[in-house]
This record gives sequence, C-alpha cells and structure tokens, in this order.
Amino acid sequence: MGYDFSKKARILAKTGKGAATPVPNVQQPLLEARGITKIFGDLRANDTVDFSIVPGEIHALLGENGAGKSTLVKILFGSLQPNSGEIFWREKSVSIRSPSEARGLGIGMVFQHFSLFEALTVAENIALSFGRDTPLQAVSEQTRKLSRQYGLPLDPDALVGDLSVGQRQRIEIIRCLMQDPALIILDEPTSVLTPQEADTLFETLFRLRDEGRSILYISHRLEEVQRICSAATIMRHGKVVDACDPREETAASLASKMVGAEIANIERRQEPANDEVVLQLSNLVMDKSNPFAVALKDISLSVHAGEIVGIAGIAGNGQSELFEAISGETVQERADQVVIDGEPVGLLDISKRRAIGAAFIPEERLGHGAVPNMILSDNILLARHASDAEKFCKMGWMKIIAGKALRDVARRVSKVMDVRKSAENPPAGSLSGGNLQKFIVGRELDRQPDLLIVNQPTWGVDAGAAAHIRQSLIDLAASGSAVLMISQDLDEVFEVASSIAVMSEGNLSSPQPASSMTREQVGLLMAGSQAAMA
Repeated sequence: MGYDFSKKARILAKTGKGAATPVPNVQQPLLEARGITKIFGDLRANDTVDFSIVPGEIHALLGENGAGKSTLVKILFGSLQPNSGEIFWREKSVSIRSPSEARGLGIGMVFQHFSLFEALTVAENIALSFGRDTPLQAVSEQTRKLSRQYGLPLDPDALVGDLSVGQRQRIEIIRCLMQDPALIILDEPTSVLTPQEADTLFETLFRLRDEGRSILYISHRLEEVQRICSAATIMRHGKVVDACDPREETAASLASKMVGAEIANIERRQEPANDEVVLQLSNLVMDKSNPFAVALKDISLSVHAGEIVGIAGIAGNGQSELFEAISGETVQERADQVVIDGEPVGLLDISKRRAIGAAFIPEERLGHGAVPNMILSDNILLARHASDAEKFCKMGWMKIIAGKALRDVARRVSKVMDVRKSAENPPAGSLSGGNLQKFIVGRELDRQPDLLIVNQPTWGVDAGAAAHIRQSLIDLAASGSAVLMISQDLDEVFEVASSIAVMSEGNLSSPQPASSMTREQVGLLMAGSQAAMA
C-alpha cells in the first residue's frame, strides 16, 4: 500500500496530531499471530508461536539470545515469511509480504541499529522513506510539528553527523510516526540513551499509548520493562513459555522465566586495589581518523591491579577510539602516552602489547573479535600467537602449529564459559551472538592477563550469559588483574565497576568510586554537563 504524504499532512495539520484509529473495544486484539512457525535448516526459530497485542498497550517481548524474538518480529514486520501459521490484523487474516505492506497496514518499527546518512539533514533522511515527489518542506514542517507534540525536539535542518545518538533515535521515531502507525515495534530502544533521555522516551511512549497506539517493546533491561509495560510474552527456544504482567514480577523472576533457571547473583569479590599501576594513560591525544570519528582530548587515567574501572558513555563519544589507542590498533605520537606494566607501549602494535600481558575484547564480535569462517581453535591462534608463542608455535614464524594444544584451549574455554555450539570445533560464525561473546571473553580470560580492556562486554547478550561474563570480570580483578571496562549499560557499570569515569565528546572525567556515584550524576556527565564534570 502506498503512502499518500500530502493527504496525511493535511490530516495532521487539521488535527494537530497523528491520530490513531479509534478503539471500539480494547479487548479485541489489534494484531494476533496464531501458530507461527519458521524453520531454518534443522532449526525451528519459531515453533507454533501464539501472540497477541491489544490497542493502547505497551507489551514486552522477552527472551534470551536465540529465543526467537527477532524472527517473530521480522515476520510481523514482513521481513521474513513464516513456514506456517497465520497473522490477523484487526481480526482479519493478512499476509505481510514486505515491510512496506506492514507500514501500509499500520505497523511501524524502530530498529536498534539506525539507518541514517550522516551527511544528510534530518529532513532529508526522513524524506527518503517517502516518494520522490514528496516536498522536502512538507517533511520539515511535519518533523517540527511531531517532534514538538511528542516531546522529541529536532531541528529538521541539522546534519545527522552533528547529532548525538539520542537525537538520532528521535529521527527514527519521528520517521516511524509519520507513517501514523497503530502498532510500533521498538528493539532495545534505550541501549544508546542516558537515563534522562530514557525518561523522555518513556513519557513519549505513554503519550502514544494514551492515544490508543500499541507498542511492542523488546529489551534486556528488565527494570524498565517493569516500569512501562503492562503485559509481557516470554519466549525460550522458539516457543512461547509464559505470559505475565511484569509489574507483578521482579527482575529476577522475569530473568528466570526467560532462561528456565535461576540467575546467579553477582558476587563482588574484588580485593581493594593496590598501589601497582598496570595501565597509565598520560595526556593521550588523538585526532579524528575520518570526518565522523571523535578526537580524544588530553586523556589521563590510571588503572591499578585488582581494580575494575568502568567507562560509561553514549555510543559515539570516543569509546571506540580510546579502545583502539589502548589496544595498539592505533599507535600514539609518544611511547609514554600509554604505559602497560611499567613499559611505555604507545609506539607498539597490538601483538607486542599482548606479549607484555594485556588482553583486548572489542565491541564487534564478528570480523573484529573473531573471523567468522575460521574454526574456534584457529581464532584462538590469531589472538594468542604473540602472547603464547611457545605453546602454539614452533620454529618462530614458520608457525608449525600445535593443533592439539589449541583444541584443548578451545574445549577448556567452552566448558568454563558454557559456550553452546553445534560441533566440537565449529566456525566462529556458526555460534549465536551470546555464545560467541562468551567464547571471546573466555579466550582472553584463559590467559589470566595482567590487564584486560573490554568494550561492551555484554552487548546484545541475554541475562544468563551477561551474569556469567560480569562475574568473570569481577573474578579476574579479584585475582589481581586490572580491568578497564567500556560499557553503555549503566546497570552493568554500577554492578561491576569499583570506580566510574564517563566519556563525552572525546573527554574523560576523573574516575570516582562507584559507591559515591548516582545514575543521575553519570547521566549528566554522559550528556556533557560541565557542572557534573567539575
């Protein structure tokens, strides 16, 4: 179904809002899925799934990684077709063969990863969703109107490359609202927001709910699910296993429903940090590597043995650049700008920094943390040939590989980290995201490094795997290692870190004891508040 922008603009201009279709009976489902099954090879990603959402409801879809949530949502949005089952929209059977057909029915989706062109303006990005004959001025006017109406201020003429991540999410939401959806699907919407921005988003969702719109809310953050959702459907291994009112549950009980077992509590076993400085950054400065990168501005930091320093911040404020500088993917101007175990390493590459005793876990699992088409044991070799040359290589660079030793490490890592896989030594790309993350973390922990730098340790990982990884970081620090953890998840930062610093626009605040920090203070620092920085 095509979109008549001019007609919609007239309706919005006349009513002053994007009005949802009146709800004659709130007990009648807006959307209902019956017996949805989707099979990929031998995997039943969705297994006779029944699901429904009523008008004016914020409904959570919960489950661990691989539970089938993404597959179900893609079917509802027309990105995938089911092998069997039926979808009903306003009690009529429908076939949703594409996202454009979904939008035509009244289903909108805001994805976790934004699809925006940084060199274009806000209005130009939104206009790309409509026909070529759509007047850009009309898009700009509607952007201003809707952004004011829903408390999501945007300048239609601003370049996307100049905007914060939170502002970019507003673009996606406004673009979705311009379709006048009756059902909005949100995938991990607060993963890139400060606490203050998340509060603003929740107020917007309440307004949409009060208009009679339905919201399908996907999130691993169970506290916010309890706060804003009145219903939850829980999936496990492709099946719906429970439905509940999350307001009547605890975060622990919701997590247990998701994984089918009790989630272990995190035990803080860190010894007080000692005087040994394992990582020292001194006046670290790094220019932009491209127009959309972030320059690092005079960063100084000390991380001691037995300490976990958590670096919070919204994505795109220099965290990736900091990781590259410390890991040696980008070398510095002077050797003494990065010192590991007392040795200036600013001019050394990543392999030489590993050989000194450092380990690194990047944010991106596939392609950066592991090579998808290579088996797990070979991925261990790639990461540890410099630090464990005596174990895994003979005759220097001739690399006569000790295959059994590598397989033994892969087996040990998989057992310790509970990595679930289809074969003994499969390609890395065959693992689910959460299991691959556990393997990469375990590969580095297995070395017992003096220093571990980890970027987004539990990104996109379910509650059980996240608890396992976080406990492993705490245990490593308790053994005397230094840990620098970069994370956008404030719950994770407060749960794991002994001290907290915040990155904003390439600046790093001074670390403060986690026990003396509040989420509000961290949120202000994330937003670049100079008063909070002081």
